[in-house]
Amino acid sequence: MNEIETRIIDIDINDIRRKLKNIKALKVKQENQINNIYDFPDKKLLNDKGYARIRIVDDELLKVTRIYMTTKKMLSQEKYKVMEENEIEISDYIEGENIFKSLGLELIESIKKYRESYKYKNTLIEIDINEKNFCPFPYIEIETSREDELKEVVELLGYSLKDTTSKTIYDIIKEYNNATM
Repeated sequence: MNEIETRIIDIDINDIRRKLKNIKALKVKQENQINNIYDFPDKKLLNDKGYARIRIVDDELLKVTRIYMTTKKMLSQEKYKVMEENEIEISDYIEGENIFKSLGLELIESIKKYRESYKYKNTLIEIDINEKNFCPFPYIEIETSREDELKEVVELLGYSLKDTTSKTIYDIIKEYNNATM
């Protein structure tokens, strides 16, 4: 599946929650995640703005734990970030890790984050709060298959497309760290 996505960084979480409530967006996720990122030793996937991941999700709404195995590949980063995503739910983390390792991938990093997700029409709005040592500021990610809806959501949240970025989180953090040094 291809998805159009953009981010708005360094947000006021409570303000975003209030605006989501005002537009009657439905809360569909509240979860703690562990995102284990895999790549080849030469970082081929990350250098090409893609990755392989095993995500462990502790779903606070449904009180269940799920595990997903995912690959993502950047297709475009012009106006929006367009990613090819392949994902499947798996029942055993170790087996997923063994599949990645058998392909020559190795664990690059493990990232913990809290995520709240809201649905508005066909668009997913996700508030992400990562561990501070990975990403020191909260942000929202807006994902959809419809460009007009993405623009609508950005504006309903009080932003314009100029406030968004198609950069990867790694590029955003690198710029942030360079600016604060």
